[in-house]
Amino acid sequence: MYDLPPEFHFGLMGWKGKANETWPDVSKPSQIPPYAGGLNLQHSMEYWLTLDLLSSNTANFGRPCSAIRVKNSSQADVIFVPFFSSLSYNRHSKVHGKEKISVNKMLQKKLVQFLEDQDEWKRLGGHDHIIVAHHPNSMVDARNKLGSAMFVLADFGRYPMEIANIEKDIIAPYMHVVRTIPSGESLPFEKRPTLVYFQGAIYRKDGGVIRQELYYLLKDEKDVHFAFGSIRGDGVKTAGQGMASSKFCLNIAGDTPSSNRLFDAIASHCVPVIISDEIELPYEDVLDYSEFCITINSSDAVKKGFLLYLLRGIKQDQWTKMWERLKEIVHYFPISISIPARRCCRHDLAGRFHIRHLLYDLKLTGRTDTVDLRLW
Repeated sequence: MYDLPPEFHFGLMGWKGKANETWPDVSKPSQIPPYAGGLNLQHSMEYWLTLDLLSSNTANFGRPCSAIRVKNSSQADVIFVPFFSSLSYNRHSKVHGKEKISVNKMLQKKLVQFLEDQDEWKRLGGHDHIIVAHHPNSMVDARNKLGSAMFVLADFGRYPMEIANIEKDIIAPYMHVVRTIPSGESLPFEKRPTLVYFQGAIYRKDGGVIRQELYYLLKDEKDVHFAFGSIRGDGVKTAGQGMASSKFCLNIAGDTPSSNRLFDAIASHCVPVIISDEIELPYEDVLDYSEFCITINSSDAVKKGFLLYLLRGIKQDQWTKMWERLKEIVHYFPISISIPARRCCRHDLAGRFHIRHLLYDLKLTGRTDTVDLRLW
């Protein structure tokens, strides 16, 4: 992992270390700045992965990490670029005062210059580098120049295929914003009065226009909750309670194919109904989503009566089987703002991302003797 200056990562959250200090001391959680709140948290993968790797060099862990940061780039299988690109977009895209360009644009320009000057980048043209660009609008100015790298993304909705694709890039989950329901508190079929739940933005562009069509089809149906919603006030708490008391939760395409709503549903043990034709899902190499999700083509979903006829036809035992599977796989999505840095390695986010791509990474670097993924 490159020792980029703090302006690229924790400095974006106001952290100021001592002279010549690049990173906060992850052995002292109280000294680590929290990630920005609200909907920013959806794209905080960059923060947790960086903490995971920093923590891999800290003593007193319960078990070794799967991904370990090494100090010499010649020992690394892949090279992690610690730029908090989503936070940079969310918080620093506007031009202020006498600035000619935004901080976000400036950092992307500096990042491109930095990487293109590095021997590690030149060695393989960046093919063994990992860059987190989870927000769909992050890295807009730099992505074309750095497209040879492996991107960690939410989806491919706003990328041309030659820049981002399933052959080289990694789909990462959103961080869910509702509370994870403990297994013992999860309501069974007969105690969930709502058949279908959706709350969120309804009028979207691009592929998200289907939300509006479904809204007018479903809004007056009994046992269906389909309403506008936001995170303001008790919005997150209300949504969490609604999902936890519903049998099915809709995950409908918005401005892009994916959203955190799928992961909110999983955390709530509400069987997700995916209506997004272009979506790519995380961990598909180890998770069979058909065991706990229902996927419906958009063209079918907007046919009058189709969706409710399908869902009402799912028997209690069928639903219960999916519900039980949800409780088994929810640990794949454990990210939480309450996880202190000293426990990041226990959740092992960095290790998880290499599952599908490890062989690809090793082929690029010419290494075949690696057991643990090592990052510089």
